[in-house]
Amino acid sequence: MSLPDTAPLGRRRFLTVSAGAALAATALPGCAASVEDSGSGGGSETLTIMSVENEMDKKTIKAAEAALGCKVKFVLYDTTKLNAMLASKTPPDVVRGLGATDTPYFAARGVMTDLDQYFAKSKALKVSDLDPVNDVWRFDGKKQGAGPRYGMAKDYSQDSMFWYRTDLLEEAKLDLPSETEPLSQDEWLDMGKRLVKRRLGKVKVYGMNASGLSTFCTIMGMTASAGGSLFSQDLTSVDFSSPEALKALNWYLEYARADIGPSVSNPNPDGWDWPTYQAGRMAMAGDGYWFGGSIGGDAKLAKVSRFAPAPQLGSHRISPCFGATGYWIPKEAKKKDLAWKFFEWYFGGKPAQDRAASGWGIPTLKSLHSQMPQSQPFQKQAYKVQQQELKHFSVLTFSPYAQLTALDASINKILPGAVKSKTAAGKVADQLNADMNKQLANGKKVLG
Repeated sequence: MSLPDTAPLGRRRFLTVSAGAALAATALPGCAASVEDSGSGGGSETLTIMSVENEMDKKTIKAAEAALGCKVKFVLYDTTKLNAMLASKTPPDVVRGLGATDTPYFAARGVMTDLDQYFAKSKALKVSDLDPVNDVWRFDGKKQGAGPRYGMAKDYSQDSMFWYRTDLLEEAKLDLPSETEPLSQDEWLDMGKRLVKRRLGKVKVYGMNASGLSTFCTIMGMTASAGGSLFSQDLTSVDFSSPEALKALNWYLEYARADIGPSVSNPNPDGWDWPTYQAGRMAMAGDGYWFGGSIGGDAKLAKVSRFAPAPQLGSHRISPCFGATGYWIPKEAKKKDLAWKFFEWYFGGKPAQDRAASGWGIPTLKSLHSQMPQSQPFQKQAYKVQQQELKHFSVLTFSPYAQLTALDASINKILPGAVKSKTAAGKVADQLNADMNKQLANGKKVLG
């Protein structure tokens, strides 16, 4: 159960709406706050962490308890539970989030702790050692990348980059992409069209997947590459009708209509790229560095997998991150100092070192970059390409007036029909503008 994505919370409405959600959650067994107490810590204090099970598993919880000398209570992440706990002023001490898209929304509502004072005193987490991606966890009220730090990423990828299978490209007699110069989006699309394999009119092997983590973010990134911005300067509206955004929208519509990869109108039945790519049914996967963590576990696939720079729609080369998953501390958290000790251990201690060596993401401390895996040839190649790509990283400011899930919901509602009916991009842009700008206007109104 979750609050409607189209009902943004403002400071004044936050208590009323979230409290109602809390009552609803207690009334329905399926929405009850699922809290698990590991109970093995030796300390008298308890640190409450809201996260997901595959990140905060029992092994990690026990390690945290041993390192911090306290008990750790795990709360399964859920938007409704989080809003209810924030509203009742009994939030978790540490909350998992996506820095790239969550920070403006929660920071603007005044529910995040300004961590600058903690960073200033920390020996484990020095600001000078922070990878630039951590700037997505900053928000000055108008843009990301400036202002107080409200959280930190655990690891990240530049999400517009892609992996490809050399065996499938060589079979199609295509040159391998450059390791330094990015393809244009049109060149990448052409490769996808030439790599797709069909049988009896149905796709047998996807040529590519260009959908990324989010269709909205995919179009947002392409628009920026073309030299424009999907959001207005004050972040209160979107404009898919601008020349740059329309170019990006046109590209995505052509990709979806070509039926050469998963899209909003024809999702991947596997749910995500890995099983499809591993089975030889996807030639190019639009996934960031983290995808190499899976590839490293398959020796045969590792031999034929390579990494490439992010394709560009225009001459303004960028390579953004749309996730930067990490943690933040609510303003009303009762154990802020203990929560910061968790930060220092989790982001600067052994867990961070283990993550760095795993290949499941780029470390968010520059001092740990050297620990990224390079034992296998594909890892050496990916490391080299990734290090060169870092200089093109840029922060794309997300609006505080709507959540990403709500904007993607608009796309998922409008685009499938437009793809099938071959609706002109201009008309699709008008529909997207109307639907999303209504949400953003409501968000601005309730924020006050």
